[in-house]
Amino acid sequence: MADLMGSRAYCCFKCQNLVAFHDDIVSKDFQASNGRAFLFSHAMNIFLGPKEDRQLMTGLHTVADVFCSDCGEELGWKYLKAYEETQKYKEGKCVLEKFKIVLGNG
Repeated sequence: MADLMGSRAYCCFKCQNLVAFHDDIVSKDFQASNGRAFLFSHAMNIFLGPKEDRQLMTGLHTVADVFCSDCGEELGWKYLKAYEETQKYKEGKCVLEKFKIVLGNG
């Protein structure tokens, strides 16, 4: 637990629930329908909505929307399956919309 103290962390903008650590950012170059988004290798204190196939800018993916476990706010989505070989690196990772998360203290 001491390792977590002082880590830069991202929280739900609505309730301040810890959802991800800065060190888990894979890319800051993602685009969501409402603006910039970050791809995280891991997110916490979230729950997933139903899985669905979605045609995104980079092709067809099976995804599930990601919600804050405390307040239920939709924060982004999780890639469950990528159908194109070049997109497989996204599988199991979460996209959190920048305007839905705030920098906090882990």
